[in-house]
Formats: sequence, structure tokens, C-alpha cells
Amino acid sequence: MPHPSGHIAPRILFAGGGTGGHVYPAIAIADAVRALVPDAAIAFAGTRERLEWEAVPKAGYPIHAITVVGLQRRLTWRNLAFPFKLVQGLAQSRSYVQAFDPDVVVGTGGYVAGPVLLAASLQGRPIVLQEQNAYAGLTNRLLARRAAQIHIAFPEARRYFPPEKCRLSGNPTRRALRHADRAEARRAFDLPETARVLLVFGGSLGSAALNAALSRHHAALLADPQTHVIWQTGRLYHDRYRALDGAHPRLRLLPYLDRMDQAYAAADLVLCRAGALTCSELMVTGSPAILVPSPNVAEDHQTRNARSMADAGAAVLLPEAELDARLVETVRALLDDADHRRRMAEAARALARPDAADEIARAVLALAGHR
Repeated sequence: MPHPSGHIAPRILFAGGGTGGHVYPAIAIADAVRALVPDAAIAFAGTRERLEWEAVPKAGYPIHAITVVGLQRRLTWRNLAFPFKLVQGLAQSRSYVQAFDPDVVVGTGGYVAGPVLLAASLQGRPIVLQEQNAYAGLTNRLLARRAAQIHIAFPEARRYFPPEKCRLSGNPTRRALRHADRAEARRAFDLPETARVLLVFGGSLGSAALNAALSRHHAALLADPQTHVIWQTGRLYHDRYRALDGAHPRLRLLPYLDRMDQAYAAADLVLCRAGALTCSELMVTGSPAILVPSPNVAEDHQTRNARSMADAGAAVLLPEAELDARLVETVRALLDDADHRRRMAEAARALARPDAADEIARAVLALAGHR
């Protein structure tokens, strides 16, 4: 059946990148679109040498490079290049949007989303924003008036946008997270079924504070002969800690985890930051967690995320300032208490919105004229 715009199938362009928090929601929505309309034409716009340049092709989608740099919020000489890079990025975005000819453009945040969404809007194409955090990002706030739909994950985000455009959809998570098998995941990481597994990660780029704490305390954590640690350093920090790989037979140190579905499934407990996407993944997978909010984010939104989960009984909030003093005892107490972890898992699942990607995909397809 012909599409109203003349296309055989809907054409959806995604723009978002830089970190997993922007990339993986876009991939999750794209996967949901493809599941609903298998012949949909889907493409991504992103930046070279960032996470999306590898993650998007691995997910099976084409990606087009846009030149873009961020505006630093502090005084720095790098901001001198910003106007020139912005003009270049807008020109590239305009050309690519026109060439791909999308029915809808979906932005999930990051520097690349701005020029692509603006170019699409100026061409009269509907744009959709997906905001992961309770505190809305600058790009989404600036583009809100131009958006046809704004999908939010936290009710608090509504105050930053025209309320009539907002839909409380939740954060899209990868479909694979819901279907991972624990036994298979343990085999993938070469872990005994009886092991008590701590998964540690600080986002796609890594966390300096979490890595430093693990480097100081991994021996104490591994003093229990049943404890195993899977530690994702992040690509920025792997060289610094590479020497610890192999330092202990029950320590697995990796720069990056491609299969987070298996990592969550294999773990009994997670130690991580409290970014919005991470919290959503913890909810969907029912993973008991110790959340260490980053103090270096806008409006301290990670503490808000962590407190919300902790108040529901789904996580323990551990401030970064107390990490060294409380890390070992907090991990040991939770690994020793299977009943407490079970209650945390149940509380996490009660907070989940597992159908967020499908809900957003259906709204995007409706906007594209494909129902």
C-alpha cells in the first residue's frame, strides 16, 4: 500500500550520539519501528569517532557522518571554532536530510541532534524529541517549539516543554535486555552458576571515580571466594587499568561491554552511575543496584534518578564522597543477602516501562502516516 508521501514504506531518520545514553534509545526505537514495519527505511546521522559510529552499524543500520562540536559551558578557546563547525554541520545536515527524504526525524540528544533536527524542521519535516532525563537537555529545550511530539521519561521533564506536546513514554531500552538467559550469560562470561557476581560500569565512556575505587578495593571485594567481578572501565580509562586484567582469576576487566543484556543477566548486583538510561535498564532487567550519582551533571539529575529508585526500594544510593568508606561493606552486605536482592529486583521491575520503545515507535509511525 503506497505511503501518503509517495514512499512505499515510511522513512525514519534518527539523530543522536556521543554516549550510550543518546545512542541506545535511538537504536531501541529503530528496532521497534522495524519490528512493526519490517520494510521501513531507517537511517542514522552521527559523528565519527564516537560510540554511534560502531554501535549503529552493529545494530544493522546505516549511519551518515555529520561534523559537529559542542559548545563548552566554560570559557575556552575551543568555542572559537563552534560557529564555523555549526555552519558546516547545518550544511551537511541539510544535504543529507534532503537526500534521505525522511517522513519523520527523531532526535535522542547529543550534539549531532541539533543541526539535523533544525535542518529537518526548516525543510518542513516533522521532528520528534526523546528526552531521557528529568532535567531536559539544552538541545531539546531549544528545539521544543519546533517538535511535533516530545517523549519524556520523567514527569518532571514536562515543565521544560510545551505540555500539550509531551507524552510520558519512558526510556526506550533494547529488546534483548528483556530476553537474556542467565545460564547462557554465565557461560558467556565463563562464570560458575553458584558465583556471586558484581557488575561494575560507569557508562559507555567510563567513570573516573568508580574505576579508582575498584582499583583500590577489588582485592577486598574478591576476598570472598564466591565473589566474581565484571568490571567495564570504559574506553577512556582502559589503558590506565589494563595491568589489573589477569591480576585475579575472578576479576574480568573490559574496556566496553557490547552485550549488556548478558552482563545484566549474569550479575547478582550492579554498581554503577545513575544516568537515566542506566536506571531504565536496571528497572527492565530487575537488577539490584548500588547507584553512585555523578556530581558533575546538570542540575544534579543523577541524584534525583537514584533517589527515586532508592525510595522505591529498588536500589541503594551511595554518594560519591562516601564511595571509599562504604563500598566494600555495602557490596558484601547485599551479596550476602539474597532475600534483600530479590525484594530490590521486584521493586525495580515495578518501576519499569518495558514497552517504551514500542509506544514511541507507534507514535512516530502514526506521524509518518503509516498506521
